[in-house]
Amino acid sequence: MLKLFVRYSSIGVINTLVHWLVFVVFYLQGASQLIANLAAFCVAVTFSFFFNARWTFNTEPTTIRYVLYVFFMGSVAAGVGRLADHAHFAPLITLITFSLTSLISGFFYSNFIVFRVKK
Repeated sequence: MLKLFVRYSSIGVINTLVHWLVFVVFYLQGASQLIANLAAFCVAVTFSFFFNARWTFNTEPTTIRYVLYVFFMGSVAAGVGRLADHAHFAPLITLITFSLTSLISGFFYSNFIVFRVKK
């Protein structure tokens, strides 16, 4: 499982850079943190899904897997964004919180639910 987590994390680094860049662009244009975080997620999640399906978990990227992945990760993004708006987090804290939360919860959700292969 460590090998999978390392692979997942390496995709996560690139995904995080994309996410942060889109977040900053939306936030500087006046979007709330909830909207900025959700928009950034939408851009980065497709990259993450396809690379993790093929490279990390060596599985077929199907529509149902994509929907499961997007729904879960989108819920995490929206939840962190909403919390940040409510608690008046600085944008950097929002990005760090989302990145860590999505890395850990996303790995376990992906490994045990989305990309699980029945034996």
